[in-house]
Formats: sequence, C-alpha cells, structure tokens
Amino acid sequence: MRSVLIVEDEKDLAELLAFNLEKEGYLVICAHDGISGLEEARTKLPDLILLDLMLPGLLGTEVCKALRKGQGTSRIPIIMLTAKGDEIDRVVGFEVGADDYIVKPFSMRELLLRVKAVFRRLDVEELPTKNIVKFGDIVIDQQRHLVLSCDKEVELTSTEYKLLLYLVGRPGRVVSRDTLLQDVWSYNNCGDTRTVDTHITRLRGKLGAPGDLIKTVRGFGYKIEEE
Repeated sequence: MRSVLIVEDEKDLAELLAFNLEKEGYLVICAHDGISGLEEARTKLPDLILLDLMLPGLLGTEVCKALRKGQGTSRIPIIMLTAKGDEIDRVVGFEVGADDYIVKPFSMRELLLRVKAVFRRLDVEELPTKNIVKFGDIVIDQQRHLVLSCDKEVELTSTEYKLLLYLVGRPGRVVSRDTLLQDVWSYNNCGDTRTVDTHITRLRGKLGAPGDLIKTVRGFGYKIEEE
C-alpha cells in the first residue's frame, strides 16, 4: 500500500485530503507544522509528501530543502500546496526540490490525479531495466539510481532523474513540453508547461557542463544531443 504524508496546518483541509486519499486506498499520515512534518517524513519515509508552503514552525521550503539533503528522504516525491500563485513562488518551490506545485483552491479531483500520476511514475521506475546508460560525460546507473556527470555524483530528485533518463533514451529527438508532461509527469491536460522549463533549467545546472547537451527548441520543446 502506497503511503502519503500530508503536512498542512489547515486541519479541515488536511482531514478532507486524508479522507479522500484513504478512499483511494492510500495509507495517510498527517502533520500540522513544519517541524513535525519533517520528523514524520524522516521516521515514516512515505512514498509521497503533500507539503504546504506556509507552515508554522518551519516553512515548507525549508522542510523541502532538508528532505532533499537527507539520505533516506532525498528521492521522495513532493507536491507543494500553497495559496500563493505567483510565478516567483512556483519557481522557489521547484528550486528547493519540489516535484510539482498545486495552487489553492484546487479541486480534489485534480489533486488525486496528480497523486496517481506520481505513483504511476514510481511504478515505471521500479520496473527492471538495463543497468548502465551512458551519454557523453553523463552516466546513469539505473540499478543504484546513481547519476554521474564528468565522473562526479549528481544528486537529482525523482522527477529530474526520470526527465534525464527520458531525454537520454531519445537522443537527437525533439520532444514537446506537452509530451514531457504526459510521459515524464504522467499528466493528461492537468499540468503547467512552465513546470517542464523550470525542471530543465535545474537539471542543466546540476549536470554542469554536460547540461549544455540539453538543447531548447524554441517554441516547441527540448532535445538532448552530443556536440
């Protein structure tokens, strides 16, 4: 059974989320402030975290950064929940390691679709695959979920890892933002294409010089190819 940690200080909303997630068959854990949410994540190691941005005790961005630095929590998918809809808040959420971002008020149907998409992605990642993938100075060890760039280990989130693997598996092929949302995020008409742009920017930065192999195709999407 997949588990979901809800870190949300609005108790009515947390209870509503828990009720609907439990109806879908998920095991739900709740925390109502940043400090207890971080502790629950570290001790329970949930499969997914729904994390409010504005939390008492410790902001959601700080919780997210701490989780991404933890050995056992660095790859747990995180969907940020927030009442803020400004572009800068979305970018900050992605920069600290969130995999997705949903703005309040949101429909429960959309939230459940996002959760299901994350778990479909995890199911695909857990299928047996060829162990080692090499592309230029990038090496991906799929058995160990390890990425090397110029022989240095790179810490990627689950979504960044899946995005890199997807592009490397299609060298030279131009892939649209909508296709990436569908195939990497498993979203069908419920994602924001700016999500793709932000993740690509962050992935390039983490890879260093080999990140320049990921090319922007203006007005369409992205491709990866060697010089």
